Amino acid sequence: MKGLYLYGVCPLLKTKKSSAIDASDGIGEGKAFRISHQDVEAIVSEVSLKEFGSEEIQRKATDDLEWIKDKALIHEKIIETAMNSSDGLIIPMKFGAVFKNRKSLINSLKKDYLKFKNLLRGLRGKEERSVKIYLTPRLLESEIKKKSSIIQRRLKEIKSLPAGRQYFIEDEVNEMAKREAKKSLNSYILLFLERLSELAEEIKENKIIGKELTQRNDPMVFNGAFLVKKERVDEFRKGIQKLQAEHEEIGFTFESSGPWPPYNFV
Repeated sequence: MKGLYLYGVCPLLKTKKSSAIDASDGIGEGKAFRISHQDVEAIVSEVSLKEFGSEEIQRKATDDLEWIKDKALIHEKIIETAMNSSDGLIIPMKFGAVFKNRKSLINSLKKDYLKFKNLLRGLRGKEERSVKIYLTPRLLESEIKKKSSIIQRRLKEIKSLPAGRQYFIEDEVNEMAKREAKKSLNSYILLFLERLSELAEEIKENKIIGKELTQRNDPMVFNGAFLVKKERVDEFRKGIQKLQAEHEEIGFTFESSGPWPPYNFV
């Protein structure tokens, strides 16, 4: 039995010519295609209800990660293709949105029509940009040592102490620098957000990603999504570059990417 897998909702394609989405291989059998209601359209493909039932997807999420990974890659590819066909406008759905038939999908489009219209209106002329910030702790700690009057006073005391005592004071100073660096980190992040908020319409803070996934030596200290007007994207990029230039010597690294499907703002 076949159902319909939903990737996202876009404005109705005004031209009658087929878009790139119509040539894209879907998650299930066959190509992706569009089902419209008034001036919005759903991007879908046919799937087996047995294979894509909610219980089956939950089972595979635990037992068959390769299946999930392969299908998720197709899901993202279709959404990105749809974005390119609709001037970047799409309401992306999370992985696993399946309808039993065309009628149930159209009923959903009718029910949520005004919601979709408002979301698309809010996204028009904007794009989602990702910003991740990493920190080399030893560089920030070194900066703290230079600026802290208490730490500087302790460092001066070391010179007049016996070698054995110096070791313990140095260890104490290093611990003090680590504590102060952790305290100052929040102030730096707030400063960065204040600067970037002037260039973005909305900001969504996301979970920090661990080293096991980033595969970087330095820890991530901020992970966020920014909704930016298209005409300000270059300005936004330059803002990131300026923050990088101003703060790289004390250990901060900024990583910006996009545009991405606006999952964080729908």
